[in-house]
Amino acid sequence: MDTSKEVSQTLQLLKGKHILITGTTGFVGKVMLEKIMRTVPDIGGVYLLIRGTKKHANAGSRFANEIATSSVFEFLKLNAPDYFNDFCHKKIHCISGEITEHQFGIPRIEFHELAGKIDAIVNCAASVNFREELDRALSINTHSLNNIVALSDLAGNIPVIQVSTCYVNGFNQGHIHETVTVPARADIPRHKEGYFEVGNLIEELELKIAQIRQQYEGKPLKQQLIDLGIREANACGWNDTYTFTKWLGEQLLLKSLRGYSLTLLRPSIVESTLREPSPGWIEGVKVADAILLAYAKEKVSFFPGKRSGVIDVIPADLVSNSILLSLAEQFKYPGRHHIYQCCSGSANPLTLGKFIDHLMAEAKENYRSYDKLFLRQPRKPFIAVDKRIFAAVTLCLSLVLNAVSHTLVKLGFKRGLKARRNLDAAMTLSAIFSFYTEPNYIFHNNKLLDLAKRMGKKDQELFPVNSAAIDWEIYLRKIHMAGLNGYALNGHMHTPYKPQRKTIVAAAHKQAA
Repeated sequence: MDTSKEVSQTLQLLKGKHILITGTTGFVGKVMLEKIMRTVPDIGGVYLLIRGTKKHANAGSRFANEIATSSVFEFLKLNAPDYFNDFCHKKIHCISGEITEHQFGIPRIEFHELAGKIDAIVNCAASVNFREELDRALSINTHSLNNIVALSDLAGNIPVIQVSTCYVNGFNQGHIHETVTVPARADIPRHKEGYFEVGNLIEELELKIAQIRQQYEGKPLKQQLIDLGIREANACGWNDTYTFTKWLGEQLLLKSLRGYSLTLLRPSIVESTLREPSPGWIEGVKVADAILLAYAKEKVSFFPGKRSGVIDVIPADLVSNSILLSLAEQFKYPGRHHIYQCCSGSANPLTLGKFIDHLMAEAKENYRSYDKLFLRQPRKPFIAVDKRIFAAVTLCLSLVLNAVSHTLVKLGFKRGLKARRNLDAAMTLSAIFSFYTEPNYIFHNNKLLDLAKRMGKKDQELFPVNSAAIDWEIYLRKIHMAGLNGYALNGHMHTPYKPQRKTIVAAAHKQAA
């Protein structure tokens, strides 16, 4: 079917709109901002809430030095430099604020003025540290959403797109669909409208945090708050503090925005881009990459995991497209709640065994192409073992190394110390990531795929979300590993940004074509 004459509903619905985005200093936020700049030239404006730092005190400075300089914008800078600079100058509005502070920490009059300027909110801000202190995780992932609700309400109940995570499913097993997640272990009251009443639970958590603060300070306090977060998360049915507090945030929004426009967009494990703005673009080391990197640096050769388990990986550009499609939908049909999962597990499953095999084959055949990733050709295979076997083996090794490492070092054999460090690295990685490498669940995204179909063929071309298009062997071996080596590990993250005022409208439309 010829779609050349079709019109994109998403481009039409976003035309002239002013969007507030949080979290654009992060990975997904940058990819989404680039996509808007490149394909939605007629957007009214983009407001960025950015926290100042010691190095860059205000949002404008941080945008110019940490966001606009990112290599994610290389395509635009090379192909339409005047358009890029003009967009930054005319359509990007930077707001210095902290998402966790009341009304973002900005003066009341400015908060009200902001509400009068925007048409929607996309919240990408989050603490993605799996082992975050509980008080900090609650502040960023849960309590801060009260500010999002307040702004949406003040602006006339404008749409809110909340970027969450598929892993709010916690310890639930089996087929996980796009619905409100039921806690796997905790008995939390559920409202007749479907969300869970978490107010009392949050108060209990805050009380426990206060009690720990009275007993500890400094580094011991931090560790106690980390341990508290893991204990409480596990007790309620979640693997870590991050996913637990993200689930709490979902419940807060579902309750506070009843009858208003809300979409919970849940990605799975977000990795390097599939196609846009360039194949393999990635910032930082993600969940699966931490284990790969440890293996490449010869620190880990075996890890707890189930080879037959489906490890759910999704490229960042598909996540960005999902956000923009769901935003357009809220403008078209306001006042509704939606839950979408951006994932690959049901449509195009990738098992952990295949994941390992593809990466190891590439490492064996082409390790020289990845100078920042591999020290030399891997000499040992990477083996996934049962979690109980891993625990037993590491315990035995730990006991042996504890007994002999001091003596070996004393005699001048440094290998004992290295072996101790490598074992510690494996155990640390296991504690953080083993939940994701021994999956007992399959994520489904039928509703997201239905949304893509409803938006039409043109939007399916401009904003693809279907993971069925991914050839995992090509993606992992030729796109993702190259991206890790060329971007995440190469320091190839920033290119100079020199603001210009010249307007070239034609370039904008060229990028959207």
